[in-house]
Amino acid sequence: MIQAIEHFFLETVGRELCVFFCSMIPVIELRGGIPLGATLGLPWWQTFLLAVAGNMLPIPVILLFVTKVIEWLGRSRVKFFVKISGWLTRKAEKNRPKIEKYAFWGICLFVAIPLPMTGGWTGALVCAFIGEKFWRAMLSAFVGLLIAGTVMTLISYGIAAFF
Repeated sequence: MIQAIEHFFLETVGRELCVFFCSMIPVIELRGGIPLGATLGLPWWQTFLLAVAGNMLPIPVILLFVTKVIEWLGRSRVKFFVKISGWLTRKAEKNRPKIEKYAFWGICLFVAIPLPMTGGWTGALVCAFIGEKFWRAMLSAFVGLLIAGTVMTLISYGIAAFF
């Protein structure tokens, strides 16, 4: 079974798209995509570019639609969805003053920290909740992902790969 999955991804999809798609997955993001690229033997620069591009792809969608989805969940008849919506809204409102104070650089650094739950998805979610302007949020997330990608590439490939 594992061999069939491996064969599908490596032979059918290809190493490059594996890195790209892995970097799109929430929580994993480029923090998983870059080590995957290193493991698959891709050059560091190619892995870096694929991972950053894959991680950036969902961010505009999140920025444009997440608040509408959260509002829709809040109006749902499913109590679980209503609870999720309420929890996310309360969490965002509770931290709004701190987030707004350091908006651009705060989000940038938050996205840049290479830990789970601190990547581009969460950064875009925070930007959408505080009403950050679209292009400013995109730039903040992009700079943060470039920093996170650099850190993960250095860790995954070793500093010697750059010299």
